[in-house]
Amino acid sequence: MSIFAKIIAREIPADIVFEDDVCLAFRDIAPKAPVHILVIPKKPIVSLADLTEEDQAAMGRCVVVASIVAKQEGLDNGYRLVVNSGADGGQEVPHLHFHLLGGRKMSWPPG
Repeated sequence: MSIFAKIIAREIPADIVFEDDVCLAFRDIAPKAPVHILVIPKKPIVSLADLTEEDQAAMGRCVVVASIVAKQEGLDNGYRLVVNSGADGGQEVPHLHFHLLGGRKMSWPPG
């Protein structure tokens, strides 16, 4: 069971900023920006590479939730939404998640 599955099950505490029946959003414990929130599907999907057609609605919901949370956090000047997929993509937790980053000017390329 991944750490995110444990957060969903409330076995591990998290600073939750949004929840519905499809997604959960919480503050990253090692933030890379003044605002760093993770948006995850409650369904245990390992990575983008594991998506199927049946996941389309949940992924769309996660992106909409990221937008809702960005508004809640006052990120009116912009933000970045990042998904890492697989080891070479920088994914550290085997549960698909979106990084919502904001509160400062983002640079390019990201890394």
